[in-house]
Amino acid sequence: MRNVFLALALFLIPSVALADVNVFACEPEWGALVKEIGDAKVSVEIATTAQQDPHHVRAKPSLLAAMRKADLVICSGASLEVGWLPVLLQKSGGSEVQPGHPGNLMASDYITRLEMPTKVDRSEGDIHPEGNPHVHLNPHNIALVAAELVKRLGAVDSANATVYQSRYADFSKRWNAATERWEKDAAGLRGARFITHHKSLTYLLDWLGMVEAGTLEAKPGIPPTASHLETLLAQQRSNPARAILRTPYEAGDASVWLAEKTNVPALVLPYTIGGDSQSNDLFALFDRTIALLTGANRGAP
Repeated sequence: MRNVFLALALFLIPSVALADVNVFACEPEWGALVKEIGDAKVSVEIATTAQQDPHHVRAKPSLLAAMRKADLVICSGASLEVGWLPVLLQKSGGSEVQPGHPGNLMASDYITRLEMPTKVDRSEGDIHPEGNPHVHLNPHNIALVAAELVKRLGAVDSANATVYQSRYADFSKRWNAATERWEKDAAGLRGARFITHHKSLTYLLDWLGMVEAGTLEAKPGIPPTASHLETLLAQQRSNPARAILRTPYEAGDASVWLAEKTNVPALVLPYTIGGDSQSNDLFALFDRTIALLTGANRGAP
């Protein structure tokens, strides 16, 4: 009898494994979106954290192992992961997750990209030929990617396609309602001036009608220089911004220096899931971001 149960267990294990879709998500926001739509039907491996610059990630063996198991890869694209993702894809050997196949989803392919360069000149810093790749901080972009993601999940796991459609419909309803609330809560930010560290918050500023008053980096990807910060300081004395913004993975020295010189608050926005203790899913990420922005200069925590 014991052997019968053992044989039955061994028979069932492959079917349970096949019921799951293994997803490789380059960034936490896309891993969170997959879980919203896939729930228990998906297993998600997230390559980076909120404390890591997604431009610069080592293609380590653990990531390659996760890529080799993947049925679906979802990343920001537009060259954000150009330094490490192509290596993982090339070495993985999985044909269905290669570019052009259903198992390869680049989020930036499904939104209108901002800051498209007229020319690509490396002397101008870390310029992305396909435009700004930090697309996730506009909830309308999340909605567009979700609409494509549910199709891809259904394509790689047709047996559960109706489950994904049902969860997508529920997510979309909640997401659209939340987006309306966020836009209402943030209406007062329209026209407000903010300084950012890098171009990582461009889609957030564009969505809410905020104005980028300057960047701590003189050129994208080039660390702030003393001469550039002095120029920013002079500008801020005559026309101060509402706050200085950076992400958890960006060094705080320059923003703190400028904040002390101008009495303008320096804020660390969560940027993605896990960026602070409160931003534990997509809804909480935007809740926290809006709360921080609207509270700038008003005693927000």
